[in-house]
Amino acid sequence: MKAKPRVIWKRALCWSHDLPDVRSQRVPSFSFEDIKPAPNFLDEVCLELPRSTISLRGVVALLWIPGLVASFGVLVYLCWLMLSVDWAGDWFVALVILLIPLVAMWAIASHVKMDLTLPRDEPIRFNRLRRKIYLYQFRFHYIYLFSRKHWGVKPVAYNWDDVTAEVYRVYAPGHGGLIENVMLSVRNPETDEVIDRVFFTHDLYRGEAYWAIARLFMQQGPEALPKFVHPPRDWNDDDGLSHMHCLAPKVHWPEAIDLESRTAPSEGEVQ
Repeated sequence: MKAKPRVIWKRALCWSHDLPDVRSQRVPSFSFEDIKPAPNFLDEVCLELPRSTISLRGVVALLWIPGLVASFGVLVYLCWLMLSVDWAGDWFVALVILLIPLVAMWAIASHVKMDLTLPRDEPIRFNRLRRKIYLYQFRFHYIYLFSRKHWGVKPVAYNWDDVTAEVYRVYAPGHGGLIENVMLSVRNPETDEVIDRVFFTHDLYRGEAYWAIARLFMQQGPEALPKFVHPPRDWNDDDGLSHMHCLAPKVHWPEAIDLESRTAPSEGEVQ
């Protein structure tokens, strides 16, 4: 029996507005041939755009690993203190006190694992002949820290016509002020329920540019796109990447979805 897809709120917290619909012919008023990074590659069938959930790789690991060590030290010290002295206090209170460094360690370890195991690129492929998008999606869960089921790359494919680009705005003092992220939501066309929502870009400028590139490619093909100023990037090539990026896992699409995402459907193939 096929598993029922999870249903997400139609609009998440801090939603601002949607970018033009997949059928819209409207393009941004600004030019985007100098967008950086440029698309990874494009041909008559497939366009691949780069994506990165974390904008600064290694920062969390470098800053939070000392915190993880400190939390472990506090935990060991509290355990030693309670076992080595004649503890006359409430054991329930003692357990609550011990939970504080344990929760801190778990939270820090989850973010550090995310920073170290996230792929160096999380590309999205747009196949105009199949009218599908393919996401090199990294799934994670902060609670199930050691679960292989909840952590790791799990590529997925969705129908292009079911995708909406959403802008989310939040004011974060001390973190650059106004933060504008762009997310892609996928809806069930029969019920209009959102079944998945994935990260697209960290800023509105790049989100509008990438979304316009994707729409023009899917509607008219590569000839509708400008000649990009910056060359495409091979993210599996270490040249020019930071040390933390070089330590990150390389992009390896599963063979079947790699072939499907880059090719046209064969004659008689069911989509």
